[in-house]
Amino acid sequence: MAAQEKIDALKLYRQGAYEESVEVCLNELSAYDDSQIIPRMDSYTVLGWGLIRLGRYEEAVRYGEDALKWSRYDTRIIENLGEAHYYLGNHEKGLDYFQQYVSLNPTGDRIGQVYYYMGETYIRMGLYNHADIALSTAVYHVPSAARWWSRLGYAREGAEKVKTAELAYNQALILQSTLEEARKGLERIRQN
Repeated sequence: MAAQEKIDALKLYRQGAYEESVEVCLNELSAYDDSQIIPRMDSYTVLGWGLIRLGRYEEAVRYGEDALKWSRYDTRIIENLGEAHYYLGNHEKGLDYFQQYVSLNPTGDRIGQVYYYMGETYIRMGLYNHADIALSTAVYHVPSAARWWSRLGYAREGAEKVKTAELAYNQALILQSTLEEARKGLERIRQN
């Protein structure tokens, strides 16, 4: 009799089977003993990703806070918490977690995304100069993200930096010529 293959939560997540991935992670977490910190943190990470994709942000926060009790400086968990708080509209908490991520992992694989979320948060708060800095850093890390360039244009427009807003909107349209948000942004600044 062949041994049954272990179900891989990460594989399920990558396939878009978020509910199944979450269930596997919860089962894994209930089976670990106190010495299994590394696999526990891997399960918490994939669990957070799945919950966020499912829009279950409160649960993502709850499990993320529990995960930090096991490993306080796991940047994957910190980023998950920032993202969950971002979607919940908890601006200050989200920014706090994103700033922790940047401090702990300034070259991490999610650094561009983290700066993008920070920029969007600052836009929501009406802090357009802060948003300009964060989104400029986001596009530095991921220069091919047309929508991020458009949001940078919007932040600069909000900060009344018309010339640099135009540059950002134009870059967005170079990357994606059909991006309506960037086209409308250019129209707005050219009318004023």
